[in-house]
Amino acid sequence: MTEARAKARTQPGESRFAQGFALFAECLLTGVWIAVAALPLVTYPAAFAAGARHLGRRMAHERGGWREFVADFRAAVRRGWLVGVAGWAALAVVWVDVRAVRDGLPGGPLVGAVGVLALIGAVVAGLRAAADWRPGASWRSLLAGAGRRTVLDPAGSFLLVGGLAVVVCSAWFSAPLAVAVLGAVAAAAVAVEERHRSR
Repeated sequence: MTEARAKARTQPGESRFAQGFALFAECLLTGVWIAVAALPLVTYPAAFAAGARHLGRRMAHERGGWREFVADFRAAVRRGWLVGVAGWAALAVVWVDVRAVRDGLPGGPLVGAVGVLALIGAVVAGLRAAADWRPGASWRSLLAGAGRRTVLDPAGSFLLVGGLAVVVCSAWFSAPLAVAVLGAVAAAAVAVEERHRSR
């Protein structure tokens, strides 16, 4: 992937600005694809995996479009829906935890903070696993590796937390804007994983 990227940089043609703008537009379009694929709610890990794989191809200047995205989504959703269910279960546990803190649980603020931080860490690990997904890969091993990278690469993890904060702020400002920003978060996850591999 890195060699293809380097070769594409040396070829004459589009300016760097045009290439960057095209990638930005692709991120926005991919965000819409991710949002549509995640509508069943438990398919969001597979949607992010397919989106990240599509953007990885785009950054490597390989061909690929909607058909490849759908094929990747179908492959990722076979086991990825279980990861989606587990994610919603974790969110429910943290929500109950926060409700208990509000009701005056002894030591509640500490327990609530730990629960929220654990949820953020799980979301970051999920994004990193989705960015690393390939057809035939085991979600369990992807999540285990992503969990280690989340802890061992704090700079990359904080970058993804910032991307998630942008999505939340965008949703607060305008829900359609948050849909498009999802593609930028997927691109950030791909870049973070590529950065980690090249270190």
